[in-house]
Amino acid sequence: MSPNADAEDAGETVEDPVEYFLEDITYQGKTPRTREAYGRVLREFESYLESRELTLAEANHRDCMAYVHQLRGDVAPSTVASYASYLHRFYDYMRQVGVFEDNPMTLVLEEIDESINTDPARRDVSVPEMRRFVATITHPLDRAIVGTLLKTGIRAGELCNLDRRDLALSGAPDDPDSSRAALDGRPDSIYVPPEPTVESAYNGEVRTASNKRQRATTIPVDEELAVTLRRWLAIRPDPRSSASPLFCSTADTWGGRLTTDMVHHVVEGHARDFGWYETGGGREENVTPHYFRHFFTTRLRDRTGDRGVVKYLRGDVAQDVIDTYTHDWGTRVREVYEENVYRLF
Repeated sequence: MSPNADAEDAGETVEDPVEYFLEDITYQGKTPRTREAYGRVLREFESYLESRELTLAEANHRDCMAYVHQLRGDVAPSTVASYASYLHRFYDYMRQVGVFEDNPMTLVLEEIDESINTDPARRDVSVPEMRRFVATITHPLDRAIVGTLLKTGIRAGELCNLDRRDLALSGAPDDPDSSRAALDGRPDSIYVPPEPTVESAYNGEVRTASNKRQRATTIPVDEELAVTLRRWLAIRPDPRSSASPLFCSTADTWGGRLTTDMVHHVVEGHARDFGWYETGGGREENVTPHYFRHFFTTRLRDRTGDRGVVKYLRGDVAQDVIDTYTHDWGTRVREVYEENVYRLF
């Protein structure tokens, strides 16, 4: 791999790719904290390559893998994943702007476990702090959105794609569409299917978001989330769609399925009021729906010590592992989840 002329610089060679990248992310509105984190990781990697008489442009996927391997044992697994993620973003961007010919980190990310990603600069919110944040949210829909994201770790698009039939909830208002065979014998649970795809029909409705999980997942609903969802269902508007979306708008598009933009707007508004969101801030500092997935992953992993359960709940694992947990779901998933999930309300 060798440096190319930037397509926009008409043949100008980039002498310092790291500085070039850091300048560009600054122009894109990234915060000094984010720039510092990227710079630290990239300069460390650059020094590693220099010790092997290589440049950033010359490194191939084996060089990158060797660097990632030597990190193991010195830093936490989540930090290894973060460093790899930073390098991947750097190389991918430099490839897109024409400075490098390819991205050697693409193959590396396929070979390492990056499912739990803690960025070096990411905001660290404790459970008590998150509890105080949730306490400021009063609207039943907003509390249901935030509570579901935090308690299940699902993505914003997956939340938007949930239909009423995907929720088995004792004591909830009856709904003729609330029947999902996969939830038989699993009360107080949410079923997250992998099939919904943007611009494709699913359960009779064209979807505006895709579910990105590898396999269908059944996630327990603990009592405090159950209470929150019952309160939402008690005031939920009649859905416009025959698919009966679980979460629908109470604003201009009354009864319409929520979109990811709406979910992000809800979370951003409350996070901004709480001092956790700033315009121009990066994903490392701003609290977003994606941050809630990170919060769920790291907190539950640390409490259970069982990466398998966490990967199952996130929908990250292969079919053979899924089979292990679905076969004995009651004890392998629900009991572990309910014994370890944090309280927020």
